Amino acid sequence: MTSEYRIEKDSMGELEVPSKAPWGAQTQRAINNFPISGLRMPRQFVRAMGLIKWAAARTNRELSLLSPGRSMAIEAVALQVAEGEHDEHFPVDVFQTGSGTSSNMNANEVIATLSNHETEEDVHPNDHVNMGQSSNDVIPSAIHVSAALSVSEDLLPALEYLANTIEKKAENLSNIVKTGRTHLMDAMPVRFDQEINGWAHQIRADYERISVVLPRLYELAQGGTAVGTGINAHADFGKGVAAHLAEKTGITFKQAKSYFEGLSCQDTAVELSGQLKTTAVSLMKISNDLRWMNSGPLAGLSEIALPSLQPGSSIMPGKVNPVIPEAVSMVSAQVIGNDATVTLAGQSGNFQLNVMLPVIAYNLLQSVELLSNAARVLADSAIEGFTVNEKNLQEALAKNPILVTALNPVIGYEKGAAIAKKAYAEGRPILDVAAEETDLNDDELKLLLDPSELTSGGIKS
Repeated sequence: MTSEYRIEKDSMGELEVPSKAPWGAQTQRAINNFPISGLRMPRQFVRAMGLIKWAAARTNRELSLLSPGRSMAIEAVALQVAEGEHDEHFPVDVFQTGSGTSSNMNANEVIATLSNHETEEDVHPNDHVNMGQSSNDVIPSAIHVSAALSVSEDLLPALEYLANTIEKKAENLSNIVKTGRTHLMDAMPVRFDQEINGWAHQIRADYERISVVLPRLYELAQGGTAVGTGINAHADFGKGVAAHLAEKTGITFKQAKSYFEGLSCQDTAVELSGQLKTTAVSLMKISNDLRWMNSGPLAGLSEIALPSLQPGSSIMPGKVNPVIPEAVSMVSAQVIGNDATVTLAGQSGNFQLNVMLPVIAYNLLQSVELLSNAARVLADSAIEGFTVNEKNLQEALAKNPILVTALNPVIGYEKGAAIAKKAYAEGRPILDVAAEETDLNDDELKLLLDPSELTSGGIKS
């Protein structure tokens, strides 16, 4: 029988490591030291780590610093890490050393162990896998790479999909007029397409805001090593790593303009998180509009009916709730909270290094993932399938006393207010009360108070 543990050694001495684990002493120390949350670094972050280790090994081989045998073994395993084949071997808690050294060494040790199965040359986690690198430039680079990939591959396409879905829905509802609302009170009428196209413009503006951040995400700290001076790295190392990552991913990664900025702060992550927060605010606004319009079916607005997806109550039979807008609102709340964490963590740059890198990575990537998924769910399971209760809309429009606003240029504000109050008090259509209280004939009133005409803008001659 084999032992359950083996003895590994590092600069601090010996300790037990599970015999089948491909990591070494430093990873095990992190496991022992940080039994805090059970949260691991996100898949996209581990992917970025694998890509960086691959690009680093290839660059060092091209610079004749790493033998072809070692390099090719490291490259092969690093790509496996990037593709998710070894995710179970990345157990280090998010709440760890602020530089992310534990995660960097986790990657170095796993890749070294598995690379030793691929080559007869000894592969060392520090001397070979981590050649020309420091946790202080690897982790900031991994944050940028993972965020850039997640935003480009997931979030921006999801926002585009949501905006397209809204615009298609708006086109199909362009002939339906409803009561507008300000302060949650009846206001002048709007067309359905006007109202929900406002949502689409929100989402497209969010897309633009996020896109503006991307060029700064493309700048990588790799090559700055410990403090930004590039100690122990070849002068061309950072440029080579960025070039290989760009070729591999199709994203124009490049060497940072300032390694000192790249290591010492996380301002770009804070900027991106702020734009994600704005997107979350947009999604919550849209979700709340949908919930209000769907409210009822008897005691609410009942303007629309969202798709019925599941029973809404464990005690009230027949109740159906707006579960998708509720879920998206909770996503929005989480993202807003994540932004507060990223903002606070971004302030923790002390001299040459930010020391809250893992929690920045975790919250930033979670926000991107949540928003990407929520945008598609909102499009597919709420917006695309809702139906309009036109009868309810028309009944509310006919009795909307605020329509009298259209008569202001003819009868004045004070007279209009009196007509509106009377129509509201008696529960009568504004058209009938205006006919009694003004000298305008029926044809003139019908033209002036036509809800559809009132959605078209300014005064007509």
